[in-house]
Amino acid sequence: MNRLNVYEVGPRDGLQNEKSLIQTEDKLRLIDALYKAGLRRLESTSFVSPRAVPQMADADRITAGITSYPALQSHALIINDKGWARAQQAGVRAVAIVVVVSETLCRRNNRMDVEQSVSTALRLVEQARTAGVFARVYLAPAWVCPYDGPVPAAEVLRIAERFHHVDELAIADTIGHAHPAQVGDLFERLADVVPMERVAGHFHDTQGLGIANAYAAIQAGVRTLDSSVGGLGGCPFAEGAAGNLATEDLVLLAEKLGLETGVNLNRLWEAVELGSSLVGRSIGGRSAAWWRSKACRGAAA
Repeated sequence: MNRLNVYEVGPRDGLQNEKSLIQTEDKLRLIDALYKAGLRRLESTSFVSPRAVPQMADADRITAGITSYPALQSHALIINDKGWARAQQAGVRAVAIVVVVSETLCRRNNRMDVEQSVSTALRLVEQARTAGVFARVYLAPAWVCPYDGPVPAAEVLRIAERFHHVDELAIADTIGHAHPAQVGDLFERLADVVPMERVAGHFHDTQGLGIANAYAAIQAGVRTLDSSVGGLGGCPFAEGAAGNLATEDLVLLAEKLGLETGVNLNRLWEAVELGSSLVGRSIGGRSAAWWRSKACRGAAA
């Protein structure tokens, strides 16, 4: 398959930890710019506690503000029944559900153990299926936990098998500590558990290996990868986290490899510049300096 499906997480994962509140109207401007760049799948918001994540307190308004976009599949992240109820009331048609697969992080982040996290997610998946709502499940952290250290691949595979029936299963390098050999190995083993056409990869760039890990996933047969415009985001648990894999770097890689994305790099960089203005600092992936140089501005890959 000569296509790479880009799942944009900037409006949610990218903005959720920004200290200065981004106005709803500005978030909608960013989503509009991403849509105009050709992105058709994105994680727009999350229905979580406004006290825990103040940046996502406007989830219902964001959902209402993007209903007019044709062909846009907008996901909202949820972690429990309360989030599911709020998402349903807002009319969400696609959800992303997080399963934390390491005990200490699960207890600290979700206030439950791993088995409870799995059971909660399975129940939410069934409710989504009954309601005709697309269900994506994240397994995180799939390689390294910030508290427990390396996550055994056998444990990730065991839990993945319990979610073989979901619409999409995203394997997440939550703190950006995986390396390409580990990434390739896990995805190759996952092919025996879950149909690869329903598997996605989610990488952070903490150690500068985000794009290398994306390439390893592509080599292993993964054709849906997550990224964030300008590399916005990062994990609050990861010391020195540099953010998510940048969408512009991922799209550039895809073009170099001859994989179609449907994304226009020129328009995407307009979204990057808009993102910079919204967060009040310069953002951009590892290709930013190349892109912004006079010699390469507007050039094809």
